[in-house]
Amino acid sequence: MILGSRALGFIENFISKNVQVQPNGVDLTIGELYGFIEAGVLDFDNSLRKLPRTERLLPENGRYKLNPGSYLIRYREIVKVPLDHVAIVLPRSSLLRMGATIFTALYDAGYQGRAVGLLAVFNPYGIVLTENARIAQIIFIKAEKVERGYSGTYQYEGLEESK
Repeated sequence: MILGSRALGFIENFISKNVQVQPNGVDLTIGELYGFIEAGVLDFDNSLRKLPRTERLLPENGRYKLNPGSYLIRYREIVKVPLDHVAIVLPRSSLLRMGATIFTALYDAGYQGRAVGLLAVFNPYGIVLTENARIAQIIFIKAEKVERGYSGTYQYEGLEESK
């Protein structure tokens, strides 16, 4: 079962619930935007894992002008996935119509934090996003309850950083 407005209890730090709550999910907004400035390393057991350094991009006059390429986006909202749910983030259709998308991963049961997504701009002319733009939608899916939820490296990510 996909939860709609019943998922409100799983999200904090809204700009406007009236605007962000959709029939089957909740819109996520831009918190911070980063450009990649080096390569990363990924292996089987994470013993060699090295996330690439990023550089925070600041909006000019409330807008991000993004050239074709890939960007790391940290969402503004805090997500708390219950032990009997998983969550998936999808791009808003307006973003797709602009020639861009967001790639994400599964949010495991028990995950808490301000997650990140990979924003890919394919439009050869680039795109413009305003501060706090709604760019993705998170949906929560009822799942078999687990005893112990997510406890990996990214648990509580982005909660110490500025919002």
